[in-house]
Amino acid sequence: MASLTHQNDIPGSPGAGVRLVIEQQWEYLSKWAAICSIASKLGCTPETLRAWCKRTELTQENSSVNLSEHERLKQLERENTELKRAKEILRKAVAFSPRRSSTANPIDGVIYRRASCSVRGRIDL
Repeated sequence: MASLTHQNDIPGSPGAGVRLVIEQQWEYLSKWAAICSIASKLGCTPETLRAWCKRTELTQENSSVNLSEHERLKQLERENTELKRAKEILRKAVAFSPRRSSTANPIDGVIYRRASCSVRGRIDL
């Protein structure tokens, strides 16, 4: 005889009752009819089995929400790492480039165009 190692395999346990309701509810007219039939076979009240089913449904919903939050957290961590790398690259690029251009006014930092000369080329000489 096989050993009963999992809680869902033990007759009369909440796991076994909930598993039976999930698997066999389509054979009945309603979920309540399935719960009543299975509860009588397990030797518990229908209300107890209904509470077990409800608790299992809520737990599964919370675990799926936690899973999506976990995936979102992983995505944000990857994005954060990528942004840190980009920031480091930009910081190094700024450190490598000259601080000011030759046309920048040292007082206000505004870049002015060079004054155009009257001599434009050889032809004007």
